[in-house]
Amino acid sequence: MLTSVQTWLDRRTSAGDRWDRHRLVEAKGASRVSVVLPARDEEATVGAIVTTLRRELVEAVPLVDELVVIDSRSVDRTAAEAEHAGARVFRQTDVLPRLGDVAGKGEALWKSLYVTDGDIVVFVDADLRDFDEQFVVGLLGPLLTDPGIGFVKAYYDRPLENGEQVLPAGGGRVTELVARPLLNLYWPALAGFVQPLAGEYAGRRSLLERVPFLSGYGVEIGMLVDVAEDAGLDAMAQVDLGRRAHRNSTDGELGRMAAEVQLAVLARLRRYGRAFLTSATEMTLTQFTRDGAAFVAETHHVRVTERPAMADVPEYRQRRVLVRR
Repeated sequence: MLTSVQTWLDRRTSAGDRWDRHRLVEAKGASRVSVVLPARDEEATVGAIVTTLRRELVEAVPLVDELVVIDSRSVDRTAAEAEHAGARVFRQTDVLPRLGDVAGKGEALWKSLYVTDGDIVVFVDADLRDFDEQFVVGLLGPLLTDPGIGFVKAYYDRPLENGEQVLPAGGGRVTELVARPLLNLYWPALAGFVQPLAGEYAGRRSLLERVPFLSGYGVEIGMLVDVAEDAGLDAMAQVDLGRRAHRNSTDGELGRMAAEVQLAVLARLRRYGRAFLTSATEMTLTQFTRDGAAFVAETHHVRVTERPAMADVPEYRQRRVLVRR
């Protein structure tokens, strides 16, 4: 690890439970905070998360001003559960219709910037079980108390489906086998992030609106690189949120996730002139599943698409002018 990274690690890492919500309300001042949950077929968990956030951080303590769920093509009762719990719900396909719609989490996060008003935006996955509102408190801590910080990333322990075995503290298989080696190779300044693919993070709107958003599973690693390139490492921080229980992915899903992460890194290498690519960042991924006595091939088309910085979208600029009025 670079000496500068170790210095950053010591200076910009904190424990989530050290942040007190009452003190953060005082530090917040006139700033507005939006919490966004991108959700696709999460009817089992999204309502409980929204209920907890509204009860604890909107009503009991006025730390959060806006709760928004972006419904990403759900076919279950995700939208109904979120609305019943008190969130504002937007269908991903209905936001910025002129620009169309791209499948995946990255699109939901990108479009959430258009429909929210907070000076600080917190992103939380909608599949979390036994949700603790301190997740949001912890992510807000560095942002509300240090004007020099523009982006905060979470890390945590992650129990497997049986609730007993815990994944390595650094992250899951895609993190350890794909994301971390690539970051250490091409962006060693980011080697201090414990979980670069964590789905919980927060940032100042003034920073988030300046960076592009990659689609699908590439959004987390793409955002980490883009924020570092835009604002620098010292504007970034990370918070230990303790334990995160969520739905675990199958090996096949993890394989497709790994492919998208690799393509995202390739796209960032090209964007910042660190590599010359002779073909588009997309691929055909063949995987095999057992079907009786034989293995059956399944082919998936894997690609990453890129949405522009929201600040460059005319509709967004017009909306922000109206909001400021």
